[in-house]
Amino acid sequence: MSGFKKDMLHENANKEDVRLNRFLSDAGFCSRREADRLIEAGRVTVDGVRAELGTRVRKGQKVRVGSQLIRQNDRMVLIAFNKPRGIVCTTDRIREKNNIIDYIHYPERIYPIGRLDKESEGLILLTNDGTIVNHILKASQYHEKEYIVRVNKKITDDFIQGMSKGVPILDTVTRPCTLRRMDDYTFSIILTQGLNRQIRYMCRYFDYHVTKLKRVRVMNIRLGNLPIGKWRDVTPEELETLKQQFIDNQRQNQIKRRKSR
Repeated sequence: MSGFKKDMLHENANKEDVRLNRFLSDAGFCSRREADRLIEAGRVTVDGVRAELGTRVRKGQKVRVGSQLIRQNDRMVLIAFNKPRGIVCTTDRIREKNNIIDYIHYPERIYPIGRLDKESEGLILLTNDGTIVNHILKASQYHEKEYIVRVNKKITDDFIQGMSKGVPILDTVTRPCTLRRMDDYTFSIILTQGLNRQIRYMCRYFDYHVTKLKRVRVMNIRLGNLPIGKWRDVTPEELETLKQQFIDNQRQNQIKRRKSR
């Protein structure tokens, strides 16, 4: 996987230095936001000097959080996990005993890409690489996520049409999405955004209650027959396709920006 990382992230290779919060994120230590909090709290040093917001790091410099030396990842980890209900997608192992990190017990530091709420199950990706997280979570890229949803009463045509067109929730209107009825109580839905508990709020708007929600796909990576509570490495073929989707989406956005000028 390390070869993929160097290829996909070639834009970073020519940079002599990077922002400290990005360094900590790419090293899999924490998110950029959390890195900024640690820096502001005075807990981060570079070559023994207390860091400030905006500090940049060059290759070979020693970065520490407290007494812990932070090393860049030589090998990118990207795994697919079938999350059971009741497991929380957090790296906070102190406050949340049912956290995803302790459940998987992976031998290296990893963290989830995005979230899947506690009551939901299915596919979530975990990695040690902050840059791939930013690629996948970037809302402007319109990356697809697919779910299978079961509700408490029969699905109507009006429900399917209303959900597809966009729903006013959380002080916004959801993007148009794709729905397919699977049986009287079950439908599949493909979203291109990731609002908090989005599907549950969308269903609630039409007076439906979600009784089961399972994510089955993130972009080209599918849950397949992976058993609940188990994980697998994302395959080299999946990684190559993922990389190409990043490139294609970036090109499409560049074309859209030029046309809008």
